[in-house]
Amino acid sequence: MKIKLLAVGKTDNKNLEQLIADYQKRLKFYIGFELSIIPDIKNAKNLSETQQKNAEGELILKQLNPTDQLVLLDENGKSLSSVGFSQFLQKKMLSGCKQVVFVIGGPYGFSDDVYKNAVGKLSLSDMTFSHQMVRLFAVEQLYRAFTILSNEPYHHK
Repeated sequence: MKIKLLAVGKTDNKNLEQLIADYQKRLKFYIGFELSIIPDIKNAKNLSETQQKNAEGELILKQLNPTDQLVLLDENGKSLSSVGFSQFLQKKMLSGCKQVVFVIGGPYGFSDDVYKNAVGKLSLSDMTFSHQMVRLFAVEQLYRAFTILSNEPYHHK
């Protein structure tokens, strides 16, 4: 199985980029991983929230292969513990899934079409974080999940 993390908009914080790169490097020891950035929508200030979500949604859906399982990182998604998330990933791997694509949407969330194509929604927290911070949290939690599955000492109960 492979994992892809799709995120809308670039990260402009060099410190965050460094931390994300560090966890990406660590994660590749366990699984094929790719972080893909969808550029910000041009002239977004001239678009309604719905128009912006739809434009971003088209770009998200273009990144998918027919066999990909799309999981949205969404504030209304299911909350899992780190151990629960590792079990979620293990089930995906055992099911023969070729690639799971986790998506961090834009500032207004996802279009209806993206929701229709998703196999699930996960919430990282009840709190709201910047989209840039969510990238770091998502990559770190993926790394943590694989250390849990490998019985390595990174995660403490």
